[in-house]
Amino acid sequence: MSAISNDLRIEIYRRMLRIRLFEETVVDLKGKAEIPGAAHLCIGHEATQVGACMAAGEGSFMTGSHRSHGHPIAKGAEIRPLMAELMARASGVCAGKGGSLHLADFSVGSLGESGIVGASIPVAVGAGLSSKLRHSGEVTLSFFGDAASNTGAFHEAVNMASIWNLPVVFVCENNGYGVSMLTANVMKVKDVADRAGAYGLPGVVVDGQDPIAVYEAVTEACARARAGDGPTLVDAKTYRFREHAEMLPVSEPYRPEEEVNDWIENRDPIKNFPRLLIEQGVLDESQIEKIVAEERRIVEDAVDFGRKSPRCEPSAAFDDLYCETPADRNAISTFAVDRPEPQTRREITYLQAINEAQHEELLRDESVIVFGEDVRCNLWGGTGFAKEFPEERVFDTPISEEGFVGAAVGAAMTGLRPVVDMTIASFLYVAMDPLVSQAAKSRYMFGGQATIPVTYRATMMYGTSVGAHHSDRPYPMFMNVPGLKIVTPASPFDAKGLIKAAIRDDNPVLVFEDIWLWFTPGHVPDEDYIVPLGVADIKRRGSDISLVAISSGVPAALQAAEELAEQGISAEVIDPRTLVPLDTETILTSVAKTGHLVVVDPAHGTCSAASEISAIVAEHGFGSLRAPIARVTTPDTQIPFAPEMETPLFPNKDRVVTAAKKVLAAR
Repeated sequence: MSAISNDLRIEIYRRMLRIRLFEETVVDLKGKAEIPGAAHLCIGHEATQVGACMAAGEGSFMTGSHRSHGHPIAKGAEIRPLMAELMARASGVCAGKGGSLHLADFSVGSLGESGIVGASIPVAVGAGLSSKLRHSGEVTLSFFGDAASNTGAFHEAVNMASIWNLPVVFVCENNGYGVSMLTANVMKVKDVADRAGAYGLPGVVVDGQDPIAVYEAVTEACARARAGDGPTLVDAKTYRFREHAEMLPVSEPYRPEEEVNDWIENRDPIKNFPRLLIEQGVLDESQIEKIVAEERRIVEDAVDFGRKSPRCEPSAAFDDLYCETPADRNAISTFAVDRPEPQTRREITYLQAINEAQHEELLRDESVIVFGEDVRCNLWGGTGFAKEFPEERVFDTPISEEGFVGAAVGAAMTGLRPVVDMTIASFLYVAMDPLVSQAAKSRYMFGGQATIPVTYRATMMYGTSVGAHHSDRPYPMFMNVPGLKIVTPASPFDAKGLIKAAIRDDNPVLVFEDIWLWFTPGHVPDEDYIVPLGVADIKRRGSDISLVAISSGVPAALQAAEELAEQGISAEVIDPRTLVPLDTETILTSVAKTGHLVVVDPAHGTCSAASEISAIVAEHGFGSLRAPIARVTTPDTQIPFAPEMETPLFPNKDRVVTAAKKVLAAR
């Protein structure tokens, strides 16, 4: 008999039983159409989930998968709001926005479950990174299924956790099947634990139907993690007793009936563990019956709570998308947004301004960290300040965009303010899932429980003959992802002020920098200042035509305005600076004055920022227009290698002048 107290054994039994009764009730409620949507049950997995969570203890974090009900219950979450969430009620733990696939309860360290296989593993690594850098002593459990061990997210995340010695315990709930595919048919190795050796960490195989065996294995892994010795991969052999998802029709059986029956009859922890407790003299039959009755009442009470809870209001669909950043965090200490004469005048480049912004925020706030590929060697000239800080504040990552972009989400959820250098904007495509499914959606899906203050810097290449794989301007794509903020600075002043504001913001922010602007000089004050997100800047005032220009389109528009002025045409140049949120008021006010609009956007024309701005003006300012709107964008073709083909594609002064004259001639 293991040296585990009787009270702990009883609590393990209670939590396993609570999960089982909860999920059996979910089956009943789905049959009555009281629970909408998908429900992926973990019946059969209870011993693995409870054993691991009890071993990690209260001072720990946890992430999980779409088979999500058991994890927060095993972690000690109150089940009333969990049941209400599945019943799509406003009192649900995620306010009805997450449902069965995306449960989270931050009050017990449950950082959320993911409907994307493997996606929560990098988030767990980020939480482990946060714990290590904050010296908090916390451990993070990363639950995932055997199929997730075939994803890139798994391999990138495990590698990062290993090389950084992070306090993470990877717990594979290995039930032998990925939906209907036999795990043995999609892995060359025998056990998921065998994959640990490739990353230099221990791999442990454990009976996932024995909660004590899991508890002991994870206890040892947690001790190792807290001692600074890094992560462990625990391969818990378990089994799901029901289908992949409730109400999901299975046309042909993929598991032998005798196999399923054998696990249910002989390997069910809800049957076997209480028998063991009776044999060991921990409980007797009457005490077991009392516990079953008590747990059944707890689950029945949760159902009653859910039924009596109010249904979600349609208007609540707009809540929890963005976190409101406290005003004092974005306060401007000595410099105003409308740029009066600064106390000191100096000229630095756009890139130097970016450097200063990160340097000053690192000094100002110990929770700020900067990481990415090759940031310490200053390969791209964007982190010249790196050597002034220890490697735990500014550090290099492997070439693992999906892994470190997802890790930034977990780190941001747990107390840090990461600044992630993506190097080149096209690399964002590699990290689409953690950006779109995790960074943008987690706060919303979890009903406002998560705060994700992370800044992603992405450089857009131009005139460097690097070809189509490195030359995209993908910001319009991300404008269509609610939950992200999008910034496109065009001057050194704006670059510094907007990046400082982004770092202080409590939401995920993507900052797109055009490399063509990196070495352009401009006046930047010594005084501390920010440029608030969502506030456009009128770069030049005029009365005949409005030129709304984005990123490197701004200098082209300003040059065009100069030439137009020589011809007696007064052009107003507006830089939105932030595309999400967009300052529509400034744009509409300008168009109301001039009656004419040209939008200059270096991105491709179809579904561009220029398209959105044009649509907004057409919808809300049509009465002010005296001519059709014109767009000056990059044509819808890939960016070629040869300079003679590349250079003419992007907006320039001559194209803007031509467009402006055409618009004015149409009046």
